[in-house]
Amino acid sequence: MATMPGELMTRHRLTVDDYHQMAESGILGPDDRVELIAGEVLDMSPIGSLHAALVRALARWLTDSVGPKAIVSVQDAIHLDDSSEPRPDIALLEPRPDNYAAAHPGSADTLLIVEVAESSLAYDLGVKVPLYARHSIPEVWVIDAATRHTHRFRGPRPEGYAEQVMIAPEEPLTCLALPGATTTLAAALPLGRPDAQQDH
Repeated sequence: MATMPGELMTRHRLTVDDYHQMAESGILGPDDRVELIAGEVLDMSPIGSLHAALVRALARWLTDSVGPKAIVSVQDAIHLDDSSEPRPDIALLEPRPDNYAAAHPGSADTLLIVEVAESSLAYDLGVKVPLYARHSIPEVWVIDAATRHTHRFRGPRPEGYAEQVMIAPEEPLTCLALPGATTTLAAALPLGRPDAQQDH
């Protein structure tokens, strides 16, 4: 039935089960870059070369730092509740013998989430960070790819994170779950465009 002028359109919120059924039925393809946030299937930003380089550099540092103490998960799903299953760029997870083969990790399994933003900084800070706070993710980094500045959040509460700091590329990055491990974005990936040599 068509919506008459002045009537409100009903928005149908999807559950995680609906979302998975869309994938199983082929509505969502294996190459679709989407995630479920608050019941809506949202397109994720395309991965540019700088975005990918930062994710690889941080994933390598985290992998070298954690050893068997945690699992480094790259662009995989985190099950937050029945209506949200984001796919952060990096998640640091509690170790499990099955590597979460039986089910996606949840908020209680997640030690750190890293989001790298080229064109999605406002969305990551305004939508995803509050979502992670509501689900008690203990630490979140949102990295502005253009400037290499990291917005670090700790102390999750229902209304948001109690602590937010901005870390410059040359300043040390530390994670609560990895005492003693330190890097800087300037060291992990030197400043400058990685594709500069391709521009002529």
